[in-house]
Amino acid sequence: MSEFKVAVIGSGYWGKNLVRNYDRIGALKMICDTNEETLARFKEEYPEAETALSYSDVLSNDGIDGIIIATPAETHFNLAKEALLADKHVYVEKPLVLNEGEAEELIMLAKDRGLILMVGHLLQYHPIFVKLRELVETGDLGRINYIYSNRLNLGKIRREENILWSFAPHDISMILSLTGEEPNKVIATGGNYLHRHIADVTTTHLEFPSGTKAHIFVSWLHPFKEQKLVVVGDKKMAVFDDTQPWEDKLLLYPHKVEWEKNIPVPNKADAERVEVHQDEPLFLECKHFLECIETGVLPRTDAEEGLRVLKVLNASQESMNRNGAKVLLNTSKDKNSAQIHETAFVDAGTTIGKNTKIWHFSHVMKNTTIGENCNLGQNVVAGPDVIIGNGCKIQNNVSVYKGVTLEDDVFCGPSMVFTNVFNPRAHVNRMSEVRETLIKKGATLGANCTIVCGNTVGKYAFIGAGAVITKDVPDYALMLGTPAKRTGWVCECGEILPQSLECVSCNKKYEKKGATDLIPCK
Repeated sequence: MSEFKVAVIGSGYWGKNLVRNYDRIGALKMICDTNEETLARFKEEYPEAETALSYSDVLSNDGIDGIIIATPAETHFNLAKEALLADKHVYVEKPLVLNEGEAEELIMLAKDRGLILMVGHLLQYHPIFVKLRELVETGDLGRINYIYSNRLNLGKIRREENILWSFAPHDISMILSLTGEEPNKVIATGGNYLHRHIADVTTTHLEFPSGTKAHIFVSWLHPFKEQKLVVVGDKKMAVFDDTQPWEDKLLLYPHKVEWEKNIPVPNKADAERVEVHQDEPLFLECKHFLECIETGVLPRTDAEEGLRVLKVLNASQESMNRNGAKVLLNTSKDKNSAQIHETAFVDAGTTIGKNTKIWHFSHVMKNTTIGENCNLGQNVVAGPDVIIGNGCKIQNNVSVYKGVTLEDDVFCGPSMVFTNVFNPRAHVNRMSEVRETLIKKGATLGANCTIVCGNTVGKYAFIGAGAVITKDVPDYALMLGTPAKRTGWVCECGEILPQSLECVSCNKKYEKKGATDLIPCK
């Protein structure tokens, strides 16, 4: 008998299984449902459990420690919030809620009150999946290349939610757990056959910052039942097939691909069974919730995990609503994080500072670092291996190639050009001859100008539209023409300096240093 007692709210299709398992543990105190006939049947089967038609009767019962919510998803937020405000620990069947803002509110409320808030992602507690995750974490499978999941059946067909929200949360939860990261790109498509507004079949593609990819295929219009998760590593491949007998649910395939004369040749191996102790996943999940109440330890599937799954679900739904458009997820926890347009491509291994904006059809390539508060216009390419400082503005149709470094507050005008190889030929590979180009703080590069590689543009220099830079440019220099020559000096504010070297706009004063340099007066 558990010393902690729970009430199950909603005793329908899934709620009845929760009732059964909490009764098995000895923790079932009360069953709450709006249907009197349903409660009467449960009272016959579980005579020691109390029943209630009113949720307020549950919340006011001091003998109840935890609330188990197994009601339709649209009711989850209000029921969970009321339970937390009544100082009850809460378990919510998937999905946690439908709105990310509501999830964040529940997370903060549970933290403030020191309460457990757990989501019912059942398969995280399946002994087979626990073993599979252990194999991934210990490196038995090697580097994970891709994962796919099929959850298919004929029925149970719902009308309150589509197949994505009904079947896919478990698969998303498992995939996020195996990868240890959140996806940065989501593409989803669906088919509506029984009802014009409810998808019966969906396919969701996920791309992760590490390069791992995954897809999830779910359907309740399928000729046979299939519940299969496949994980492909570079050492071994694993198959979790939940429709098989227990001893065959988890199989490892130590297949290898060997190279012979520059041709990949597959070397197949026999499947290996993995021994796992058998137990009911839901029973283990229910026990885990009670253990978390007792110890105060965060659940394996806490509300933060539920929020991560919810973000992927919402991104998938958005992609479906837009006919399979790519949706970019910003995985940063900083609310002032970068804004990346859906048509832009951001490769894995990039770093983008907060408040930076990347617009239509731009491409940020691997190992590129972009600072905070930057603005990359349409059709901009940056990288690979490029560093762009804070506050830079790069206008449309500019490519910042390997070898180019922009310090803070650099302005690149529309269609200006950087080169990185001095004497390029189409038939000669000279990427090993890249010459470094440095654009110093505050410099302006006008529209259609060209910066020949291997040169440095000084701080706050101003390169006129169409000019061609073939040599180093001093700080504050105004450069015009082809090839560009210095025709004057420019203030930090952008005004051309008169002969007195005192800016007529901001009154900042400068002085010459030697024959070719200018510095601000102290």
